[in-house]
Amino acid sequence: MRPDGGSDRVLVLNPVSGSGDHVDDVVELANEHGFEIRRTEAGGDAKRFARDAAPDADLVAAAGGDGTINAVVNGVTAADALESTTVAVVPAGTGNNFATNVGVRSIEHAFEVIENGRRRRIDLGIADDRIFVNSCVGGVTAEASGETSSESKAELGVLAYVKKTLETVGSFESLPLRVETAAGPNGERARAWDGNALFVLIGNCRRFTGARTAQANVEDGLLEVTIVEDAAAIDLLSGAALEGLFDRDSDCITTRRAPSLEIESRRDAVEYSLDGEMLETERLHLETNRTALEIAVGEEYRSDPDEEGERWPFES
Repeated sequence: MRPDGGSDRVLVLNPVSGSGDHVDDVVELANEHGFEIRRTEAGGDAKRFARDAAPDADLVAAAGGDGTINAVVNGVTAADALESTTVAVVPAGTGNNFATNVGVRSIEHAFEVIENGRRRRIDLGIADDRIFVNSCVGGVTAEASGETSSESKAELGVLAYVKKTLETVGSFESLPLRVETAAGPNGERARAWDGNALFVLIGNCRRFTGARTAQANVEDGLLEVTIVEDAAAIDLLSGAALEGLFDRDSDCITTRRAPSLEIESRRDAVEYSLDGEMLETERLHLETNRTALEIAVGEEYRSDPDEEGERWPFES
């Protein structure tokens, strides 16, 4: 605690994330490690707490799921404190996808990483004026994400979203979209896609296409774009798992990597899920803010997950 009553370390705790049984463990560990704890009680609290704390705090930790992390990072951004404040992740949600991707395995491990882990600067995704750290999803999976009950998530974990997706597809109306991706490195040219989509998936730290890891390169300034065309719905309706669809070659899937893109609906506003937080709009501009966020990462994190034998700069 500083003489002015503020704290160099603040932990934003969402007590209802995941199964809700994490609170006592988080509070005990946070107190042991010198954190001021601020518990959320209503929507908007996590962003507000982070925004208020960030100008003076060296470290702001988010204890919750991907939505809590999203809110905390948006709060640090709103405080214009990305250069001075490190963010840490304490995984207490259902899937904890982002935490896994940055090498944080558990609540206990999170505090080990806070004390002894590396600090890396990673990209942020920007959807219009809103930040996302993991992914932006438009279409049926966004609809399913918003409708998935907390009871189902507690029972099934990340499979709850897949289950809800399969249930939703039968009544989902395809999206007539135009997706324009900007030119990228290595000769990747600007391109446009027009058609009816089941969903469009934009990954910053999360990868949706089949690969040996679900983590994207989150330090390359690029977004991973996956468009699943409406023709693929028959595969989903037949019961194929969502990840299984991405693990095989398909004419119904378009993938690109780009620093920015525009998505325009040819009909009505589209609902998007930004790390689980909902946004509805007819036209969406997405881009990266490269290496904007300093975050504590675990020993398993690799900036390029596809590069075997990657070494850290200070390792011999």
